[in-house]
Amino acid sequence: MIKNIGIIGSGTMGSGIAQVAATAGCSVKIYDAKTEALDKAKKNLDKILNRLVEKERIDATEKTRIQNNIQYVDALRELSDSDLTIEAIIEDLDIKKEVFQELESYVSVHCIIASNTSSLSIASIASVLEKPERCIGIHFFNPAPLMKLVEVIPAIQTSESVLKTSVETLRNWGKTVAVAKDTPGFIVNRVARPFYGESLRIYEEGIADFATIDWALKSKGGFRMGPFELMDFIGNDVNYTVTETVFKAFYYDPRYKPSFTQKRFSEAGYLGRKTRKGYYDYSEGALNHQPKEDNVLAKSIFERVLVMLINEAADALFLNIASAEDIDSAMTKGVNYPKGLLAWADEKGIDWCVLKMDELYEEYHEGRYRCSPLLRKMKRENKTFFS
Repeated sequence: MIKNIGIIGSGTMGSGIAQVAATAGCSVKIYDAKTEALDKAKKNLDKILNRLVEKERIDATEKTRIQNNIQYVDALRELSDSDLTIEAIIEDLDIKKEVFQELESYVSVHCIIASNTSSLSIASIASVLEKPERCIGIHFFNPAPLMKLVEVIPAIQTSESVLKTSVETLRNWGKTVAVAKDTPGFIVNRVARPFYGESLRIYEEGIADFATIDWALKSKGGFRMGPFELMDFIGNDVNYTVTETVFKAFYYDPRYKPSFTQKRFSEAGYLGRKTRKGYYDYSEGALNHQPKEDNVLAKSIFERVLVMLINEAADALFLNIASAEDIDSAMTKGVNYPKGLLAWADEKGIDWCVLKMDELYEEYHEGRYRCSPLLRKMKRENKTFFS
């Protein structure tokens, strides 16, 4: 039974995971070497819970219960009684390895050691442990208390019992679990790349500006945010780094090639909302370009981005990254897509998907636009993803 939870890192993600576990009734310790960071995390949680009380989602008693379930500690050895530890620190493999090695010297042999990494190799992290079979990836999405999805990533070393316990624990916390193979980007950060990359490519070709591309994806596809709005929200530096990491990890596969536009915006410090300037200007009184509301153009943009997303999802299934159900669940619950991409493929028609991909390849002759073998096979056999 998982009862004692250790969280490494008191930033937004670490604090959010702690809130989830504490709400579920676990005893949680958040570790951070910086006491000022712990103080900030404690104050931020108080604000969050106060807002929930104001909205009548919890009462004062529940707020106190959640807060009492969390301790803030500045020594890693304080996590020694943990049944499960989840690391949520900087995306640096060497730093994570150092922390995991030290942590293993304090915790019991039964403690599960997990990383919240969004794209780094779980097998590599596990390799530094004396008991690598206890290591697993548990990737929450921000904000952790609100986002239902958690990707669970067993390394090749991870034991079946650790995988089973991790999945059961997260489901008991009210999360939707998608189990993914230990490959770059897992499900969401891999499958979502074309939403950004193909939109940037459309802009670079001069087909449409940022506002028009965003309008096309929202008006025709039902996406809550357009790709440029979303990159500004995430931060161009963060989004670019994920793309670059996935590109390198996939041996420079052209499907994941980063964009010079995003690189230059990052270099210029145009990171989005956090710097008040990105693809849009967020300063007070700023006037931004309005979209060109051309329905024919919007349909073309939407269908190009959509088929690239579908192709990526199909390829993830082809390579056994996750099940069809988990891939679609990951995209709807992890990044709020209006539909699962494989279900969307069934709706549009597999023949349509193959035709659209072949049209793009015929126009560009780039490996970026190669059609997934699974889509071709399904077309030949007249199959759909979901019957």
